[in-house]
Amino acid sequence: MSTEALARLAADRLAGLAEERVDHRFKGLPADADGLTVGELAAQRRTLFREDDGFTTPVLALSAERLEHNLALMETYASRHGLAFAPHGKTSMAPQLFHRQLAHGAWGITLAVPHQVRVARAFGVGRVFLANELVDAPALRWIAAELAADPEFRFVCYVDSVRGVELMDAALRGAARPVDVVIELGAGEGARTGVRTEAECAEVAAAVAAVPTLRLVGVAGYEGEVPGAGPERVRSYLRRLVALAARLDGDGRFGGADRIVLSAGGSAWFDAVAEVFAEVPALSLPVLKLLRSGAYVSHDDGHYQRLTPFARVPREGTLEPAFRLWAQVVSRPTPEQAFANAGKRDAAYDLDLPVAQVVRRSGEERPATGITVTGLSDQHAWLRTEPGADVEAGDWIGFGLSHPCTSFDKWQLIPVVEADGTVVDYIRTFF
Repeated sequence: MSTEALARLAADRLAGLAEERVDHRFKGLPADADGLTVGELAAQRRTLFREDDGFTTPVLALSAERLEHNLALMETYASRHGLAFAPHGKTSMAPQLFHRQLAHGAWGITLAVPHQVRVARAFGVGRVFLANELVDAPALRWIAAELAADPEFRFVCYVDSVRGVELMDAALRGAARPVDVVIELGAGEGARTGVRTEAECAEVAAAVAAVPTLRLVGVAGYEGEVPGAGPERVRSYLRRLVALAARLDGDGRFGGADRIVLSAGGSAWFDAVAEVFAEVPALSLPVLKLLRSGAYVSHDDGHYQRLTPFARVPREGTLEPAFRLWAQVVSRPTPEQAFANAGKRDAAYDLDLPVAQVVRRSGEERPATGITVTGLSDQHAWLRTEPGADVEAGDWIGFGLSHPCTSFDKWQLIPVVEADGTVVDYIRTFF
């Protein structure tokens, strides 16, 4: 399928998300909305907190204003530092957000597994960076078919072994176009994937050069896996990555490329990536300095709030946590304890427990003073209440969440809510 035809199909599919019918599949939405399309429900501009509008707890809300702020901030940051940006789509798996990221200047979308690439392609994403090794033969053959059908589709993935090259080559023989690969440099012993030594990188590069099905276009890595990560260790690893690119370029390993891809950057150290990538020496081809941070789109109230580079360089701006999970107090069995009706099925908990932020009662909102989440069951939040904590059954509690990736994946349809509680859109996820 041509790029133009794919773009038309993608536009139709994005529009089609608004035509999906609201029903029992989607948590938290009004029961009386069953049968309406998502677009019809959004057009009604119901209010999240107005009882007659029918939203039920638990319900996850995404702030319209903060979402837009975060999208604009990272666009500005990448531009300021001369970086291309391919935000990691695994965070949201939401094509609507992919397209908003692209509209905010993203070069393409980063993904992690073949299913995610299929979702992106179904919604017209024209450039995909697969930040993972790919040795699955059926998936490789599908990628080859996509490349053959769309001459403008750009796909890049990792390779980190001679064996991986052999498996890819076997699956791709006869393909119309070679698959672009970057050598992943591992972040150190005990880290995740990636070649451990520069000598092994040279062996992998030679193996790629020996087959017609692959084209070496650059190097990549993930600095978040550096053991004992700190500023100096992260910068040292990133300088190894830059030096590897220069060495392979000097050896003529990128001869078939139109530019050299140099990629790194999670959500915790993109300031170090910007700093070190600014030091890249002149190479034989232009360099695409590709940042892949993904959690920024919603940010959070825990893990990334602590780790974000914007905390280290506040002059660059500030990301804003855009998620709030609303649950209702359903039990207050003792003065020291209460239970809300949101648990592991609703809230991220892999890195931090939710944080009680505000309490709503009778239309009034106040800080959740003296209320702490101590644990989660499948459908309950365990709340410790300090002496004087004003909380009772029926109260709504707004929780901040930690780790965007495991927040998005628990919700198929997420209300986008303005500051006054008006729901203006719904984000569909595909996990």
